[in-house]
Amino acid sequence: MYKNYLFDLDGTLLPLDEELFVKTYFSQLAKKFNELKLDPEKMIKKLWSGTNAMIMNDGSKTNEMVFWEIFQANEMSQDYLKQTLEKFYQNEFDFVKTSVKPSVYSKEIISLLRKRGKNIVLATNPIFPQIATERRIKWAMLDKNDFHYITTYENSYFTKPSLNYFENILLKFNFLPEETIMIGNDALEDMVAKELGINTFLVTDCLNNKSNIDINQFEHGTLEELYEKIVKGLI
Repeated sequence: MYKNYLFDLDGTLLPLDEELFVKTYFSQLAKKFNELKLDPEKMIKKLWSGTNAMIMNDGSKTNEMVFWEIFQANEMSQDYLKQTLEKFYQNEFDFVKTSVKPSVYSKEIISLLRKRGKNIVLATNPIFPQIATERRIKWAMLDKNDFHYITTYENSYFTKPSLNYFENILLKFNFLPEETIMIGNDALEDMVAKELGINTFLVTDCLNNKSNIDINQFEHGTLEELYEKIVKGLI
C-alpha cells in the first residue's frame, strides 16, 4: 500500500521494558565511569544534559556535535572519553539486552517488506551513536543492511518529536508523505509525523503514552496485528 516505511526501534521493532532498559543502561555506565575514576553521578547528569541539548538542537550542528559540547570530563581528553564510550557500546552495553524481548514478527515484517521492494528507514530517535544503534538492531534479530537508512546522532540534526526530523527524511529521499508510513510505539514522538501528512501506525505492545494522548485517532494494534495487515496488503 505504501512505498516508504519508517520504523521506530526501541519498543517497536525491539520490544522492551523501558524502565529496566534505562536502569540497566545507567548501571553499566556508572560502573564504566567508576573504572575511569570519574564521578558516576556527575557524568550521568552530563549525559542527560547532552541528551536534552540534542532534543533542543536547532539544526545548525549534528546531534553528535551538540552532545559532545556538553558531555566532557575535565579529568581526561574528549577523544579518550569518546573512544572509551565506543568500546562500552561494543561490550558492556550488551548487558542491557536483558531488558529486551525480541519478537519474531519484527524479522517477518522487515523480510516481507524487503521482498516487496519497499523503502525501509529505521527512524529511531537519533540520540545514540551508530555503534549503539547497530547493537540494538542485532538484539531485535535484524541486520543493519535490512534498512536503506538508519538515523543516528552522527547523521541527524534533530530528534523526535520535532517535525524537522521527519521532514529531513522526506527531503533526503524525496519521499511523498502520502506514500509514507511511520510505525512506532510512542503516541507523541512517532505519531507526530501525522502532522506532515505521513500515515501512521501505533504499535501497542510496549505503548509509550506519557502525554495521555487519545490513541483512537491513530490506526493502532500489536506487532502481530501489524504483520497480519502487511501480509494482507492493508498497510
